Order: sequence, then C-alpha cells, then structure tokens
Amino acid sequence: MVGVAGVGAYNVYEAFSDNSGTSGTAAGTTASRQTGPPSEEEIRDTARDFLAAWSKGDTESAALLTDNAEGARQALTGFHDEARVSKVTFEAGRSDGAKVPFHVTAELSVGKDKDKGKAESKDEDTAEDKAEAEGKGGPEHATWSYDSALRVVRGKTTGKALVDWQPTVVHPALHRGESLQTGSGGAPPVKAVDRNGAELDAEALPSLGAVLPALRESYGEKAGGVQGIEVRVTSESGEPGKTLHTIVKGREGTLRTTLDVNVQRAAEAAVKDYRQASVVVVKPGSGDILAVANHRTDQFNAAFQGRLAPGSTMKVVTAAMLMEKGLVSAGKSVECPKYASAGGRSFHNQGMFAISGGTFSDSFARSCNTAFIGLADRLSGTDLSNEAQEVFGLGKDWKAGIPTFDGSVPQSDGADTPAALIGQGRVQANPLNMASVAATAKAGYFSQPVLVSPELDGRPVAHASRALPPSVAAQLRAMMRRTAVSGTGARAMAGLSGDIGAKTGSAEADGQGDANSWFLGYRNDAAAAAVVQQGGHGGDAAGPIVRRVLAARR
Repeated sequence: MVGVAGVGAYNVYEAFSDNSGTSGTAAGTTASRQTGPPSEEEIRDTARDFLAAWSKGDTESAALLTDNAEGARQALTGFHDEARVSKVTFEAGRSDGAKVPFHVTAELSVGKDKDKGKAESKDEDTAEDKAEAEGKGGPEHATWSYDSALRVVRGKTTGKALVDWQPTVVHPALHRGESLQTGSGGAPPVKAVDRNGAELDAEALPSLGAVLPALRESYGEKAGGVQGIEVRVTSESGEPGKTLHTIVKGREGTLRTTLDVNVQRAAEAAVKDYRQASVVVVKPGSGDILAVANHRTDQFNAAFQGRLAPGSTMKVVTAAMLMEKGLVSAGKSVECPKYASAGGRSFHNQGMFAISGGTFSDSFARSCNTAFIGLADRLSGTDLSNEAQEVFGLGKDWKAGIPTFDGSVPQSDGADTPAALIGQGRVQANPLNMASVAATAKAGYFSQPVLVSPELDGRPVAHASRALPPSVAAQLRAMMRRTAVSGTGARAMAGLSGDIGAKTGSAEADGQGDANSWFLGYRNDAAAAAVVQQGGHGGDAAGPIVRRVLAARR
C-alpha cells in the first residue's frame, strides 16, 4: 500500500494570468488593479480561505487562491487522495509580514494488511513476531502533526492577494520535483555502520543523505530488517528520500559498509570549502570505498553518478597505454612544444609552456598536453578505449551496491582521438571512476569499487581482462610520485609522508568560464579523486580536497 502526494511543478503562465484558473480582463479593469504588498487584512483573509478550502478537501477552490493553480491543484489532490489523508485540520499562527505559519494535523487512512491477521492467529506470538506483524500491517488510522508556513503575495497581473505556491506549503521538507509517499511499500529500515562497526548518521555526515536511502532500498531485507509504515519524501524519478513520519516502526537490520567514518568526516569537511565539489576515496587492491562526499546545490550524488570530462587525470590511463604499446617510456625523450595539431585541431599547454629536450616523465609531471597529442597519429581509435576497459575497468558495468556511472571512454576517430588522450572530447567520468584509476595504478590491477561486500548478496562484480605489466606499473607509479613531489601536484600534496602519487587535471566545458578542477592521488593504502566544477587548475581546488582525505587515512 503506497500513496504519493505530488507537490506540483512550476508552470510557465500565459500573459494576464496569475494562475491557470483566473485570467486578466480588459485594459480598463487591469489599470484599476491593486498594487504594492498585500495588506494585513488581505494576508489574513487569503491564508484563512486557502486553509479552509484545503481542510474541506475543496482543492479546486484552494488552488485558485494561489499564484500557480495547476501546481497547487496537483499537490493538494495528491495530499488528500494519494497520500491517504482522510482528514486535515489547520491552526494558523501569528503572521510575520506576508508569512503565515500554520500547524497541520492530518489523519492518515493507512489500512490493514492481511498478513497482520495471519500473524495474530498464531497460538503463541513472541514480542518479535508481534513487532514484525505490526511492521507489515499496522493500524488502520494514524495521526500526523507538523508545522508549515505560506506566504501571501500580490498577483502580478490580477492584483489579487494570492498564496505564493511552493512545495514547502505542503511540507517544509519538500523541494521542487519531490512528493510524499505513505505506506509500507518501502524497504525495511537499516542501521548502516562503517567497516569498524561505527554507526553512520546522515545528519552528522550529510553527504550520506543521498547514499543511505539507496542502501536501504537495496539491502533492507538482506540486512535483516522488517518493514514499517511511514511517510517519506520521494524524488520525481521515484528514488526514496528522507522519512518524515513513522507510523509503525519497522525492525532495523544492520548493514556493514566499506566506509571509514574517520575518512568520511574528513571528506565532508574537505568539500564544504568549495561549491559543486565531490570526492571519493578507494582502497587499492580491494576496491573498498572508504568515503564519498558531495557539496552541491542539489541532492545529486555526483561523486558516483556524475558525467564530466576528467581532463588530464585521464593521462594516467593514456600513459599506461602508450607505454604498453612501446611508444614511450618514463626516461625516453619526448617533444613538448607550446602547440600541437592533430585530427584537424590545434592544442596547447596550459600557460603556453614548452619543455626542451625533456623526457616523458618530465611531460607527465608538468602535464604537457602536446607531448600526448603529438603521438595521436600513431594510435588507432580503439587503443585508449581498450586500455581503459581491459586494464582500468572503466565502463565494465560496476555493481558497487548502489547505482553508479562507471565511466565512458568510447572508440574515437578524427579530432576525438587526440582530445580523448587528455581526457576531453567524449570521455566521461566521475570521482568514483578516477579514484579507481588511481587505485589501479597503485595496486597494478583493477578491483571494482564496492560500498557493500558482494558476499552479502552474491552479486557479480566487474573484472578487468588483465593487470598492468609490472614494468609499466612501476614506471607509472614513479611518474605519479614525481608529480606529487615536484610536479603540478606538489603544492597540494606537500607534507604527506609515505608512498604517494598524484595527477592534476583541468577540463574545459562548453558554456563555462573556468575549467573544472580535477585531482587524483594515492597515499599508502588509500586512493582518491575529486572534482570542483569551475574550480580552475586541478592543484588549486580539487588538490587540497584529495590531500585532506588522504591525510585522514591512518
């Protein structure tokens, strides 16, 4: 039994209309409409009439008292019919200017599940049996109380005092495109813990607000949980969100994850310094995900599901491919001019630098684009794609435990091939993918990142076709160490002890002023990657994030 209360969408209105049910009139009438902020009397009367209509179930009248009648109509109809609210009453508070707070008391028609009757027919029910029966069935009715608020504004075309329609009118936790879901159709609750048994709390670790509901959906039953009955937020795509009210508490299962709470705390703190930033930390050799954090203006888990050009961090994969093909070696001389042309396009180095008489290691450490572009005409359109998939596992349909985007390095031709070599063109990745690239370089072989051990559910994980040849792996690590110690990553990695390596990246995106800042690196048994959209040079924004999470791993 599942009910959904839609919160409506923002509509584009026709001229002379403040809502879809009331249109403007002739010019003479329009000229006499009221202007300026609504008066106290208008605010009081509009709020009273709107709440009265909503309480009576007269959604049409209530909707016409808003500045978005269609959006309000959908939301209020859903609130009554689909969320199973059989009765609702309101108590308005003292207005604060145009804002009117109100208290909601909703009676929910939850219904009775036939499984409850079966459970009650047992001769001897244990307390656990009864709790499970309640979790499956529960009471027929329940009361839910909460506080909300509305604002009264002047209609721009009619001049009427109207409720400024926002999803928060229905409930303050709702955002655009979200709805309410009531019932026992969700997965059983789980208590997620880190690799050492410490409980993971989304309030203390806000980035997990996008992760824990997905874990619950995937593993609620497998972790031993029993369904409850609750009201919760659901996204437009149907993804479960925050629980707003528990009617019957289910029985929690305990789910052990691969996360490390200390590294997770460091990741949360590191991304907060930047807008639109994400980071992932992976353990080389095992693929265990130690931390995932996002700091964004939306709830999107960009760290796992983002799709952006990774810029020069892709040169880790490209360098491995070039060395495997025998086109370069760390100590071999490679040209690094200011400019290079390939595939009908001209490329340059950031800052227009050149390296005279340098080695491939020099070009890698300073992130010389033209050294890589200059080798494009000796490659086929499948060479980089094959290396990315067969050695680094990109695009291999990962099964981490929750949904992920697993990277894309498509076959290329023409101008796409040189662009792909430096992580541009049609190459797409996210911090999870690039943290895995760093981990593969460190370990010498690919281990698919996981958030939950596959032993729990027996799911098949992705495997790469082959490991890095030992000589290539050794050269790659040596070049990454040089980058971390004296190259473009040196400032960000300064002060880190142990076995370290890094690669910076800056990726230009159409329509953006500044490039996206990328950085990947490893230290001992932790590998990480971060992106800061429009953050500029990789060492300036993403670099400090990676350094901070690597320093937190003991």
